[in-house]
Amino acid sequence: MRMPAAGKRTARDGGFIIVVVLWIMMALATLASIYAAYVVRTAYVVGPSDDRVSAEALFTAALELTVYQVTAVEKEKRPSNGRSNFRLGRATISLEFHSEAGRVDLNTAPKALLANLFANLGAKPGDADEFADRVIAWRTPAGHGAAGPEGEAYRKAGRSYTPRHGLFQDVGELWLVLGLPPAMVERVLPYVTVFSGVPQINIMDASPLVLAAIPGVAPEQASDVLAVRQTPGIDPKAVLASLGPGQSAATVDPGPSIRVSVGLRFDNGTRANAEIVIVLTDDADEPYRILSWRDDFDQISPAGG
Repeated sequence: MRMPAAGKRTARDGGFIIVVVLWIMMALATLASIYAAYVVRTAYVVGPSDDRVSAEALFTAALELTVYQVTAVEKEKRPSNGRSNFRLGRATISLEFHSEAGRVDLNTAPKALLANLFANLGAKPGDADEFADRVIAWRTPAGHGAAGPEGEAYRKAGRSYTPRHGLFQDVGELWLVLGLPPAMVERVLPYVTVFSGVPQINIMDASPLVLAAIPGVAPEQASDVLAVRQTPGIDPKAVLASLGPGQSAATVDPGPSIRVSVGLRFDNGTRANAEIVIVLTDDADEPYRILSWRDDFDQISPAGG
């Protein structure tokens, strides 16, 4: 049997080897591109995750600082509001806190206060009274049967639900209240709460619009309060007394509930914000409890993304 010439065998084998080497190089290039994509994707995911953990820790640090600022003084002298900026880790933090009693509590506010608030937001007097009645009907226990006449009104309006007939659990429930226009709900949300627990308004921290909604407070009295309440050393009780009969619907007690707004700016450019409501417990082991926590971190894109 004749054997193939050595030269021919070398050429054929060499061509086969070249093909194999090229295939291996292509495979390695593909693996390298996959690995590179994996590294980039992992960096993209782990980076924000690390910021998420840092953000939660920084939000908590802001709460701790707020609690310290409020409780470091005697209870009778606790501030109704305050703000500060500080640097921690790789972020700059700005915080601002306000007494929750500066808002209108949907569960305790009298009709006159609610109606005045709606009127100040642009509702006609008759509509403002109707809106206030609807809010009160939502929180009032049913008088007849399981749902009562108010529940029947919801059914006639084609709603698939009836009023809670109990306390508002969240201000967002206003979207469900029969008869409240969506535009009015959107306007009123920044001025209401379910966390103050008192019918009075804290005049040392209320917004001008809420201050003007207090029953018995004349416009000029509201203007005077706005002008003097930030004066250093002012006596809050003297400010309250200046309201005359209107002081029965007002208070200067900040109460135990505080709304804390926190803004974070990381060195990498990422920003995040949170609005957190806490209640002071005056308990050494647990000085405060979180009632509500909302932040926008999960809606924030990484810097440069």
